[in-house]
This record gives sequence, structure tokens and C-alpha cells, in this order.
Amino acid sequence: MKASGNTVKEILTNVPEDRAEAFNNLHNVIVKNLPQGFEAAISYGGLGYVVPHTVYPAGYHCKPIEPLPFAGLASQKKSINFYHMGIYSDPELLDWFVAEYPKHSKQKLDMGKSCIRFKKFDQIPVELIGELMQKMTVRQWVDLYESKLKK
Repeated sequence: MKASGNTVKEILTNVPEDRAEAFNNLHNVIVKNLPQGFEAAISYGGLGYVVPHTVYPAGYHCKPIEPLPFAGLASQKKSINFYHMGIYSDPELLDWFVAEYPKHSKQKLDMGKSCIRFKKFDQIPVELIGELMQKMTVRQWVDLYESKLKK
């Protein structure tokens, strides 16, 4: 059920039919709500929302040739997965998201450290994801990333 491609457009085109509408809607909400400076790109072979090298030349410390990742979207075997490094790195943002989630979805929150899994494609809380995307600027993300990296 993975969507593959070498460009954002190819990934969006290759999403399996049963989840294409939900996946593309989620992508569109993410892009619409991305603060200035982030961009949709290929990140680690998947769809990512990153701080490009033009904004943060150092790139990702694990692989500097890659732009600094912030969020991602993937079609997995049984779910659409959304990744957000801000909720992984900022406990206050995580607490906000966990508290808000039940107000936007009847589904139980299925979440790892930075991964939120959506198994019912018609019940993805896209408005909440849009709001989450607006909660952190590029500058805030870079500062938080660097503060965690230096520890």
C-alpha cells in the first residue's frame, strides 16, 4: 500500500485508490497550513515537509545532504501515517495535540513518538492537522532542533 515516486506529484499520483482521496486531502491541508519557509519535498524517499537547504544549509545532522525534516506523510500497509517532529520534540505541543484530538475525532488516538496512524480514512481530523501545522514556525523548529541536538 506504499506510494512511491521521485517527486511529490508522483507520490500523490501513486497512492492506492482506496486511500487516494484521504491522502491527498491531508496533503493539501498540510501544504495550505505550512508556515512560510517549510516546503513539501521528497524526504528519505517519502513525502516530507522540510526546511530546505536554502533556509537551513546544514541539513539534517544524520544525513546533511537531506533537508531538515519537520513532518511527513506515508501510505503504509494498514494506515495513512502522519509524522510531526514538533510533537516529538516539544512536550507542550504534544500535550495540546493529545487534548485536542478527541474534540476532532471519535477514533482512539493511535500514536507513536512522532507518528499518528489513521486506519479509518474517512475519519482523519484534517482540520486539527491543519491547526497543528500552524503551531510552529521554521525559526521555532530550527531553534528547537538545534537545542535538542546540542544536548
